[in-house]
Amino acid sequence: MQQRRRNLHAASLDIVLDVTRIVPITPELVSDYKAVRLRALKDSPASFGSTFAGESQLTDEQWLTRTTRLVQGRDAGFFAMDDGNYAGLALCFTLPDDPQKAELISMWVAPEYRRRGVGRLLIDTVIAWAIERGIETLVLMVTGVNRAGIEFYRKLGFTETGHTEPYPNDSTILEYEMSRQIS
Repeated sequence: MQQRRRNLHAASLDIVLDVTRIVPITPELVSDYKAVRLRALKDSPASFGSTFAGESQLTDEQWLTRTTRLVQGRDAGFFAMDDGNYAGLALCFTLPDDPQKAELISMWVAPEYRRRGVGRLLIDTVIAWAIERGIETLVLMVTGVNRAGIEFYRKLGFTETGHTEPYPNDSTILEYEMSRQIS
């Protein structure tokens, strides 16, 4: 677990975020993971390749399999917590064909916690986890309609690679690959 105190400047206001801690997603938290993931899919459907309709049909065993994968060493997932509330989540999967690369997926911050440093804290945690495993590059896909997400990732040092793909749930939307060297 990691705790941080952040002082952020928003215009001329100082906003203090001192309530967030990072918790690894484990099989013991499977019901929480399911609830947070489904909330994320409802809140930001164009940010995910999966859908609420599809994932709400998964069995308890399938959810358990997902969380078990996150503790076996090659992949990881993290919750951002605020006084017992789930403020966000992020997952990172090592690419099977290139163990020096990992993909940031399922990144989401609850609306009430956006622009308060929670996303940066999640990314910093994923990067620290990846560096410990010898991963050199972090990649992600972001939809073209998620302008705030693209700008957020740019501010954290991610750049567009030039690779695009049609968004799986709407072929009129493109997903853009972004990457960042981390070691």
